Amino acid sequence: MRGLLHLAAALDQPGVFDGGAFTGPARLAERGGLDFVTLDDSFGRPGPDALAVLCRVAPATRRIGLVPTVTTTHTDPFRVQAAVATLDWVSRGRAGWRIDVSATEDEARLFGRRPAASADALWREAGETADAAARLWDSWEDGAEIRDVATGRFLDGDRVHRVDYTGSAFSVRGPSTMPRPPQGHPIRVVDATDGDARTVAARHADVALVRAASPAQAADLRDRLREQAAAFGRDPDALRVLVSLLVDLGDGEYAAEPGWGAPLFERGRALGGGGGPRPTARGPLYRGGPVDLAELVTAWHAEGVTDGFHFVPVEPRRDLERLVNGTVALLQHRGLFRTFYPGSTLREHLGLARPANRYAASRATAAARGAS
Repeated sequence: MRGLLHLAAALDQPGVFDGGAFTGPARLAERGGLDFVTLDDSFGRPGPDALAVLCRVAPATRRIGLVPTVTTTHTDPFRVQAAVATLDWVSRGRAGWRIDVSATEDEARLFGRRPAASADALWREAGETADAAARLWDSWEDGAEIRDVATGRFLDGDRVHRVDYTGSAFSVRGPSTMPRPPQGHPIRVVDATDGDARTVAARHADVALVRAASPAQAADLRDRLREQAAAFGRDPDALRVLVSLLVDLGDGEYAAEPGWGAPLFERGRALGGGGGPRPTARGPLYRGGPVDLAELVTAWHAEGVTDGFHFVPVEPRRDLERLVNGTVALLQHRGLFRTFYPGSTLREHLGLARPANRYAASRATAAARGAS
């Protein structure tokens, strides 16, 4: 029997600058039990800072994961990791970080420090930033804070570590300026459809998003990611791969247009007939009703080609409401998606263990050798 689906949704509202406007949709997604919501961001378009907005959303929600896009280009890795760790503390362990790069010359000119680089170089730097962030999150071991008023000791110096990390474009000494985040490492999310980003996802991501228009394409991308993760020494079962779909639910309960929504199914098996999402410049687009979307999700899940779905509403408020009240409710009724949160952190929603602290493990190993 296959495990339950993992479901997520985007909160993007182009042209909206009021941070409070994102609270209602986040609560709606939480009412549906979604694992997490994402909020996109870039230097190339106007809009509020995604991480700051979700820091505002955090106190207004209780369980749902909060995943802003934070670019690794033109930014200080030390500040990036501290900002993401702050969101994890503010949300009590519900933070994620969607890793992205800034590839255009227009974005580079905003900073004026260097010209735009190749995708290969940018994603190599992104991988190094993800690695440095994990080391900085580990730089305070659990229990490093003593807070002993009688002795005046605030920290156990043996449990706080310099990271001394050197990448191709930066170096970080450390340690971090704050204790280890509640999740140990906030969840790292990467859109892994393209080759350069796929390597970073296989090596560093907890969740990989893939833009696939067919079950075969989704299965191929998932298999390649899992193989790469294993080649990097990771357990491929610790990587969640979600299909990212644009969804236009403007047709309400009516059947999807031929060639747009779900194909005909029999016992979870696709019978063909030209159904399924259509490729667009923004990625695969499903257009139809929430019931047909539930049929598509059910069929892809039955084929075992994905761990779940990340939905990007075309019309934010309308489509998210129909997604939660229609598609998600139907999947819950079929026993394919949970009806309550089993834990309080995003790692628990995704079924991922809290990572061990690398410095604590090294210290324990050294102590064991010294005692032998």
